[in-house]
Order: sequence, then structure tokens, then C-alpha cells
Amino acid sequence: MEHQAKAGQEAKPGQPQWLGVDRYSWYVLGVLVLVYFVNFIDRQLLTILAVDIKRDLSITDSQFGFLYGTAFGVFYALFGIPLGKLADRWSRVRLLTWGLTLWSAMTVFSGLSRNFTQLGLARVGVGVGEATAGPCAYSMLSDYFPPHRRATAVAIYSSGIYIGGGLALLLGTSISGAWDHAFLPGSRPFGFAGWQAAFLAVGLPGLLLAVWVRKLREPIRGFWESPRPAAPEPATWSAFVRDLGTIVPPFTMLAAARRGPMALAGNVLTLGAVVLAAMGLTAWLGDPVQWIAIGIGVYAVASWAVALRHNDGEAFKVIWATPSVVGLNIGYGLICVISYASSAFGPLYGMRVFGGDPGTVALIFGAGGAAGGALGVIAGGVLGDKVAESGQNSRRVLVVMGAFTVSLIPNLIMLTTQSITVAYLAVFPLWFCLSAALGSGSGVLVSIVPASVRATATAAFLLSATMIGLAMGPYAAGRISHAFDSLRIGLTGLLVVVPFALLALYISWRDLKRKEA
Repeated sequence: MEHQAKAGQEAKPGQPQWLGVDRYSWYVLGVLVLVYFVNFIDRQLLTILAVDIKRDLSITDSQFGFLYGTAFGVFYALFGIPLGKLADRWSRVRLLTWGLTLWSAMTVFSGLSRNFTQLGLARVGVGVGEATAGPCAYSMLSDYFPPHRRATAVAIYSSGIYIGGGLALLLGTSISGAWDHAFLPGSRPFGFAGWQAAFLAVGLPGLLLAVWVRKLREPIRGFWESPRPAAPEPATWSAFVRDLGTIVPPFTMLAAARRGPMALAGNVLTLGAVVLAAMGLTAWLGDPVQWIAIGIGVYAVASWAVALRHNDGEAFKVIWATPSVVGLNIGYGLICVISYASSAFGPLYGMRVFGGDPGTVALIFGAGGAAGGALGVIAGGVLGDKVAESGQNSRRVLVVMGAFTVSLIPNLIMLTTQSITVAYLAVFPLWFCLSAALGSGSGVLVSIVPASVRATATAAFLLSATMIGLAMGPYAAGRISHAFDSLRIGLTGLLVVVPFALLALYISWRDLKRKEA
């Protein structure tokens, strides 16, 4: 059995510690931040290379939105559920190691892609690999850090999103520009363009990082819970395959058939309804690949919810029948519609709308967004921990709502100004506020769900963020931009989700407030 870490235990006199937590726990947090950092470099690199990729592969804004959001997001969401359950039963260190290896290899494959289809398949592979990161990291950190430090730890971990995303812009322009400057089109090694060299350069180091991650110690599961949950059943590949059957088509239909004729009939009816909806949306809007992928995701999530109710009543009750969790998941997912679209098209917006130089845009949107995001997510986590010191998690939700509301000010400034300088100045506060919502929101989640289903609940939280935010936000912005020939209109149109996000978060706050009372 994997060696259980002594780190994460109560601080004792003479034991190396910092802020009441032993130093090995902080060391693990540092490594996990580096993993998430690499995660978002690999994920975000596509955005700053958009102009060259769109030119070389002849793709539209909506197809680019599909590559950035849907191709990655749907499969990231779907595999996050069975991989989250696997993290609840198996070594999280080993699972994260395998996931890091897969998504790094798929990033390398992105650089080898020669057409839209190959790049789309590579993005799917990146999504599947990265689906291991959130459930494993959230669960491990919850066992390494006591409840009153969890939101801070998860927020520091989440800062890797913004540091990695920001550095991806700087690395992307630097590597791609240097490569294209050094080699003329007819003399490029292996015929690689600069954007392909950039993917190769950032993907290969991830394979080395996987070796480092494998050396981490597995923490004691549920260490801080009282009473401590029973040890999970040992993971088997047959159990993992059964979990795949609950959400990954076409295994979902086989899993439904095992539950009986009525379950199979319900699953087939759900599939039929989704197919009709996808056909209707394709006839209306075009982009069949987008709606096929979304249809797969919707059908899979519906199949998973029914299977979870049958197989794991406790997890179903937590994830699908608890207003505070459901409201948080939907509310944060709608926030992600705006944040992921801004992330996908922000650099292109600076270059296309304002005519900004790619290097300068990468510096401002990269460094400014990274600084704002990293500081904001930590501030949101720390503030969430501070206001909830007496166990009042409803106050954390208020931090999410407040940060999101304030983020609308710099967002509107950026979308309405005619000055590139003003737009640049709005980058830092925009990402500070948007990321503060994540810092506190993730702290709410890990604090209100039982340890026995924490990784699965985390996967559901990320599922909402990806299926609602990532799969729809960038595509919708690109589709509206394509229809009106205006990226400004494309991004502005997404603000329609704001009242619905605040309503969902209010439902979460009200449920927690009622329970606390």
C-alpha cells in the first residue's frame, strides 16, 4: 500500500511548521501549484497563438471557440467524474502522475497537428489527462490542511491557473516569434511553424514533472474529520470501468441495461431527446461538431446523475439534491461563461479591436492577468477563511457574489472603451475579482461536503465549470462575434448570464444560512 504521509497532522512542539501546519504539507502544496501551473500553460497556450493557428489551419472564430472550450471542456468534464471516484478509492499521487503524463503528451501532439481534426483530438486528450488534477489535488489538500486553512490552501493551489495562463501568453509569443524569426518557411526543421514549436516546448517538461510528482507521499484520507471515515474499498480496474459506464457513452447504455428494462428505456429516451435537440441547434446555428460534443456531454451527465442515484445515494444527495451545492455549482459555472470567454479571446481582442502588438498584448494580458488572477484567488480564499472562522460557510458565498459583482466594472470598461491604454489598465482588476470568486467558491465546496465524497464532489464542481462555462462560453463568444463580425459584441453578449449566476449563488447562500441558523 502507498506510504501514508505523516504530514498534515496536528502541529507538535519542535515539529517543523508554518502557520500551524507542518512544512511538508506546504511543500506538497508548492508541487501541486507547479502542476496546476503546467496544466494551464498547456491549456491556455492556444489563445495567444490563435492568429497563426487560425491562418495555418483555416479555422473560424466559432471553430477556435470549439477547440479552446468544447473539445477540451466536454471530455474534461466527463472523465472528471470516474477519475474523481477513482481518486476517492486509489492513490491520488499515482493518478495525478498518470494524468500529468497524458496531458503533457497530448500537448506535444498538439504541436504535431497538421489540421483542425488532429488539433481537436489533441485537445480532447489534454482534457482527459487534466481531469485528474482537480479531484486529486483538492482531496489531497483537504487531508494535508486543517479546515480553517483549507480555503487558503486551495486558493494558493488555484493561483497556478493564472500564473500558468499568463506565462503561456508570454512563452507562446516568445517561442513562436523566435522560431519564425530563426527559420524561414522553406527551411523550418520538420516543417514546423512557430506555434507548433511552442506546443512542443511547453509539453515536454511536463513529462519530467510527472516523475517528481510520483515521489510525493499519499496523505491519510479524511485525517481532519471526526469521526474519521472508513477506509475506501480498494480500487480495481473493473470498478473504474463500471464508473466509466455511468457517464462515458456508449457504456452508459450498457450500464443502464444492467439496472433493468425501465432504466434502459429512460436512457434511450434521454438520448433521443438530446439527439433531436442537437439536430435542431445544428439546423439553426450550424457548427455540427459543437452540438454533437455538447449533446454527448448533456446525455452523459444525465446518465451519470441517474446512475449515481442508483449506485451511491449519499453522493447523489450531496451533489444533486443539496441546494447549497447545486446553487454553488451552477452559479460558479455561469461565472465561468464570462471568465473562460475572456481568457480565450482576451489576447485576440487586444490585437483585433485595438490593433495591439502581439508581444505587448501578451505582456499585458499575460503578466497583468497572471498577477491579478494569482493575487485575487489567494485573497478570495484568505477572505473566505477569515469571514467563516466560526463555521459560517454562507459568508464565503457572499465573498463569491461580491467579487463577481465588482468584476463587472472593469469588464464593462474594457468592452466599451476606445482606448487601448484604458483596456490594458482594466486587465488586472478584472482578473483579480474573477479569481477571488474562485478562491472563496472552492473553499465553500471542500468545507460543506463529506470527506468520503469530496473528490467526486470536486469533479462535479469542475464539471459544472467546464460544461457550462468552458464548453459554452468561448464558443458562444466566437459564434456571436462571427455573426456580427465584432468580437466586442461577442464578449458583451455573454453578460446576459450575470443575473442568473447571482440568483444561483443566492440560493446556495440561503440554504447554508438556514442550516447555520
